[in-house]
Amino acid sequence: MDRYAGAPLCFCLTVARMLFCRRPLPGPALARRILFVKLAEQGSTVLAVPAIRRAIEMAGRENVYFVVFEENRVVLDLLELVPSRNVITICPRGFLRMGFSALKAMGRLRKLKLDAVVDMEFFSRGSAAIAFLSGAKTRVGFHAFFGGGPYRGDLMTHKLCYNPRLHTTTTFRILTEALTQDPAKLPVLDFAPPDAAFDVPVFAPKTGEIESVEMMLPRHKDRRMPIILLNPNASDLLPLRQWPRERYVQLANRLLAEFPEIQIVFTGAPDEAREIESLALQVNSVRCACLAGKTTLRQLLVLYTLSEILVSNDSGPAHFATLTPIHVVTLFGPETPALFAAPSPRNLSLWAGISCSPCVNAYNNRQSTCRDNRCMKQITVEQVFDEVCRIYRQRTRGKAG
Repeated sequence: MDRYAGAPLCFCLTVARMLFCRRPLPGPALARRILFVKLAEQGSTVLAVPAIRRAIEMAGRENVYFVVFEENRVVLDLLELVPSRNVITICPRGFLRMGFSALKAMGRLRKLKLDAVVDMEFFSRGSAAIAFLSGAKTRVGFHAFFGGGPYRGDLMTHKLCYNPRLHTTTTFRILTEALTQDPAKLPVLDFAPPDAAFDVPVFAPKTGEIESVEMMLPRHKDRRMPIILLNPNASDLLPLRQWPRERYVQLANRLLAEFPEIQIVFTGAPDEAREIESLALQVNSVRCACLAGKTTLRQLLVLYTLSEILVSNDSGPAHFATLTPIHVVTLFGPETPALFAAPSPRNLSLWAGISCSPCVNAYNNRQSTCRDNRCMKQITVEQVFDEVCRIYRQRTRGKAG
């Protein structure tokens, strides 16, 4: 929809802007009400924390708003950085439902009389259209100068070049900082990029949540065993990111043999549950369980607080886990940890770094001609096993001390 319907929509809105919205460029914004457009990618919302905090410094917590797809608002609610009532949702399921909910969201945005919009979706056409139709006089986003990115019209007042050498956290922070810049001088930004490192909000389970999640876990000899989590991401949404599924089975068997005191728990989304359940059954151990599709996101974060290590493909869980004390081993292939690694000292990224990787990026709308993800296949079970063993022994030594 974004590729085929979004391009003509942005073209039409650009023509309308040229005919009916010609006005002098606004100067550096005095933003009293700021809207972030971040429709998809739950994990990226965690990377946006410094940008959100900067907006709160500018306008105050009560005056920072978000528009997101319905299933992604739960991350914002968990972060608790902006009021829940300031999160405006769009239903992404079905063309008519999506159109109706988008119109409803636009009506609410117009009533807010926003001063500024920050489009965090890089080169998405839909988010550019939302930014323009929101009515905000100041609109920050990436522009395809000289074809440097997919076409999305000319709808931004503060147009920036996308820098593929900066971590996504830094990129989001720069988008927000651009509100303070003179648009006539952009895309030049004559300040050093902010550091990508930041203090991640700490998730705190509520009363009874730990006990509730512990009830989901099998108990052996009437005690809770140390947990290592495996998150295979078995859906077909981004198949290039997938580590071969049979390797998760092999990894589970090796870890269970190496550490007789642990249990392995497979996790995943509801649409992945059947496939992941079959992987857990292949392990064929009483110390292996599957909770895929059986937890809410809050319960999943509680599970992270109870566990030692998470092994996951590059995906949302690798970022959510940074809100908890768990260690994460993230497997990268078609994208690079230099841009998307979770901002935590407890995160270890494994990436083969072959010549054709990364092939998925903001410039190609995350499309790739690849049908054989050698970048993921070159990460061996032995590599992951060795790193998990090292981290587990390090954690258990620390607890014993």
